[in-house]
Amino acid sequence: MRILPAIGLFLAGCVTSGRFNETVAELNKRNDEAAQKARAEDEAARARIGELEKKLGASEAKLKETEERLAQTTSARDELSKKLDATVQKLTGEKGELFQSIEKARADIAASRAQLEEVNRQKAAAEARAETYRNLTNKLRAMTDAGQLKVQNREGRMLIALPNDVLFDSGKASLKKQGKEALAQLAGVLKQFAERKFQIAGHTDDDPIKTARFPSNWELSTARAVDVTRFLVEQGMNPKQLSAVGYGEFDPVVQNDSDEHKRQNRRIEIALQPNISDLPPIEEPK
Repeated sequence: MRILPAIGLFLAGCVTSGRFNETVAELNKRNDEAAQKARAEDEAARARIGELEKKLGASEAKLKETEERLAQTTSARDELSKKLDATVQKLTGEKGELFQSIEKARADIAASRAQLEEVNRQKAAAEARAETYRNLTNKLRAMTDAGQLKVQNREGRMLIALPNDVLFDSGKASLKKQGKEALAQLAGVLKQFAERKFQIAGHTDDDPIKTARFPSNWELSTARAVDVTRFLVEQGMNPKQLSAVGYGEFDPVVQNDSDEHKRQNRRIEIALQPNISDLPPIEEPK
């Protein structure tokens, strides 16, 4: 916008026409320069604003990208935390199972050791019984060779079997002279085993007996066992080592189907009783 009329009136009375024109030109020039400068500054400001808007857009994009990455990282962290928790739980369970396995292994080892100790104890007891059997057999060798008795194992028991015909007459329970001689010799051997106990058992065949004294073979077999026991005590054996029982015809060694078999079933058996240490341990009820 030009302001020449106003300036003209202002300067009309003061300056010449040429001076006036110079002044107006100078003012117009300054006005143009100010306008150009303003336009340049406006363009620079606009350019700066555009640059700032671009940077702002880039920053917003970067922020969005960072937020997305943060969200992904948080999700990954949560997933990793879940996996870690699951792994910890699994390892904790495996640890518990491992401890249980260790305790079971220890219990199995203890049980195996106990079984081994029991096996060794039974082995030692069996060896001791075998040694006793050998000693008894050797000491009775002469009587065995003479047919006066037999030393045998039957049903897990060590037995000295004496034929009934050597000891008693048929149907009787009093020892014969020949029987007493055999038992006296036997007592001399059994006294050497003072730490062991012996059970004297009477046996008959299945021929029935029914007398006032012996209503059945039970009474007869028991009476014979008692008579043998008393005689052994008379020969110096400790009565605390001895007991007497009668089986009658109910524990035969063979069938009662011939005279010879019946003769074998009529017998006195002296059983070597096991020591308590020979027996397996009895478990207490839980």
